Amino acid sequence: MNEETKRLGIVTSGSLAKGVEVRLDSSASVEDMAVGRYVTIEGQKQRFFGMITDVSLGVIDQKLTLTPPDVSDPFMAEVLAGTSTYGTIHVSPYLTIGGDVASLIEGPQPVKTVPSHFSTVNLASQRDVELVFGGEDEKRFYIGTPLDMETKVCLDLEELVKRSNGIFGKSGTGKTFLTRLLLIGILQKGTAANLVFDMHSEYGWEGRSEERRKVKALKQLFPSKVAVFTLDEESSRRRRVSTDFVVRIGYDEIEPEDIGLLRQTLNLTEASVQAVYQLYREFGNKRWIEATLELEDRDETKQLLTRLNIHDSTYRNLRRGLETIRRLPFLLPHVPDNPVRHILEYLDQGINVVLEFGRYTDITAYILVANLLTRRIHAQYRERMEKALGEDTAPPHPLVITIEEAHKFLNPEVSSQTIFGNIAREMRKYNVTLLVIDQRPSGIDDEVMSQMGTKITCLLDNERDIDSVLAGVSGKSELKSVLSRLESKQQALIFGHSVPMPVVIRTREYGSAQSYKEFIPSPETEIKQQAEKDIEELWE
Repeated sequence: MNEETKRLGIVTSGSLAKGVEVRLDSSASVEDMAVGRYVTIEGQKQRFFGMITDVSLGVIDQKLTLTPPDVSDPFMAEVLAGTSTYGTIHVSPYLTIGGDVASLIEGPQPVKTVPSHFSTVNLASQRDVELVFGGEDEKRFYIGTPLDMETKVCLDLEELVKRSNGIFGKSGTGKTFLTRLLLIGILQKGTAANLVFDMHSEYGWEGRSEERRKVKALKQLFPSKVAVFTLDEESSRRRRVSTDFVVRIGYDEIEPEDIGLLRQTLNLTEASVQAVYQLYREFGNKRWIEATLELEDRDETKQLLTRLNIHDSTYRNLRRGLETIRRLPFLLPHVPDNPVRHILEYLDQGINVVLEFGRYTDITAYILVANLLTRRIHAQYRERMEKALGEDTAPPHPLVITIEEAHKFLNPEVSSQTIFGNIAREMRKYNVTLLVIDQRPSGIDDEVMSQMGTKITCLLDNERDIDSVLAGVSGKSELKSVLSRLESKQQALIFGHSVPMPVVIRTREYGSAQSYKEFIPSPETEIKQQAEKDIEELWE
């Protein structure tokens, strides 16, 4: 048999909940076994597809561990390896891929039993992996390859955009590259529109790799399908980025809900947050910030605070926070151009929007802008969806909103009160989902994490972060072993609704001329897709 399908050993024990133990043949070197590789198990009635989750050594006689033999003689070492010592691998079966009627007709099925004793275990072949993960087509996007194989692993992007999803990993493990790949896939397949809050200006125009090489981003690859908005026109000009719209936000657009999410970053007390609502009602929604900051230390002010039951220390705490906001250069008393209207105009045309923050990478600016715009865009989508249901018309095109530093928006203290927490729980109720990027998943609310459809996680070295990512996942202990052994770059564990089973991948190449060519569909493909879309609209 060739290397792909060579026999490894036989099943000796196991259970459905914990997986099976496989004793390796003497011809199979334990040093060739790697956590994350795929195997097939030839049961009596079914064929199982699983992943190696642990590797261990065993001996026939325990005395050998107490008094190890002299293995300086190669012949003696070979005899012992074939008779007295052996290797074992632990395999978690996930799917059946043939052998029964359901598998043959419907494709790979989730396992509901275990293979019988002494079933033969082989390395999975390229064909086996292709059968499980499918080939790239109009809805599947090639994201990477399994360990030690060249077969493509593809994500089902139609399933992906039905729920909110997450990309996790410690700093420097490749989260940005994975995010670019995913955004390109969604854009390329047309399964949703993207709105990206680009904190470090990495997704719109060109970014840089870990080796400081320039790499192209969305606008350069898909100039007609991506619009770059900016908060910092000067930064964009210096980087020679052609922007489509400069975002300015008026004080009169900021509402109490926008301030509530900034409680931690502005060091506001709970009383200060409540005072915001009182002052908002007192001064009206158009100039409450300016009016609050204009209050002076006079008797009238003290009488007002007393009437509103706001303590002087609470007012001063709130004032300090509002002064911090007012210093943000992109905030003005009033702006004529509504950024929400412009974003929606582009999204409605099928054009993806990347909002760059330029120099304004302070977390206060990022949270304020992302929250303010998302709340209003989500409200528009909610109205459109409800209208479509009432009038039996086409719903709005699905929208994926990408946010970085997600734990700032979705931590347990605020997630239940924020628009981002609502979106994560709605599971595309209004055709809006999230793509969250974070290096501290343990900071995200457990309920929100449990609602994420697909998780793509690079190496994590914090125990709490690992437990958070894997919470509620079947076979958590086995996957924990796999996750902890990922390489620090270009490897990721993917599990959830867009893949049939957990998979460890080496991410596909990104940054070369050939990789860019693969992302961009040929003119013939675009013409065919447009024709199919026109036919669908004709018959609606």
